[in-house]
Amino acid sequence: MAATLTMRTGRDLKRIAKELRGMDNREIRKRFGKELRAVAKPMVPAVRTAIRNIPSKRGYSADGLRGRMAAATKLEVRTVGKDAGVRIRVDGRKMPDKQKALQSYMEGVKPRWRHPVFGSDAWVQQKAHPYFFRTVDPLAARTQVRVIKAIDQVGKDIS
Repeated sequence: MAATLTMRTGRDLKRIAKELRGMDNREIRKRFGKELRAVAKPMVPAVRTAIRNIPSKRGYSADGLRGRMAAATKLEVRTVGKDAGVRIRVDGRKMPDKQKALQSYMEGVKPRWRHPVFGSDAWVQQKAHPYFFRTVDPLAARTQVRVIKAIDQVGKDIS
């Protein structure tokens, strides 16, 4: 499970997605996607900064866990289909093998995180350091209002 924030506005977005799918006008679809992307784009660097600021005894490294998590953070915008919406996620598929769920453990979504200590046979319990929802929740309400405005504008353009 990836740490993910999904913003959807229910029936309106589904209705617009259905109408966009049936339209020949690619320009409206393209503009709608650009508007949604522009609205949510500031959330991505905020999440990446929060990840880089997670405390570590070794400090921040671009090739360390925090660097890989920051690099795996992305914005997804879909304007058609069943999953139409705006999504910010730390994508586990972009993480190396055996680390694909670490972003969820770090957030505290998964209950237990144990790992071996480098250079020994000892194992330790790692504490979660929530970073995702505490970063995006304050931004989500304002962003969702802007998404609704973009949906309303496209709804007017379709009509």
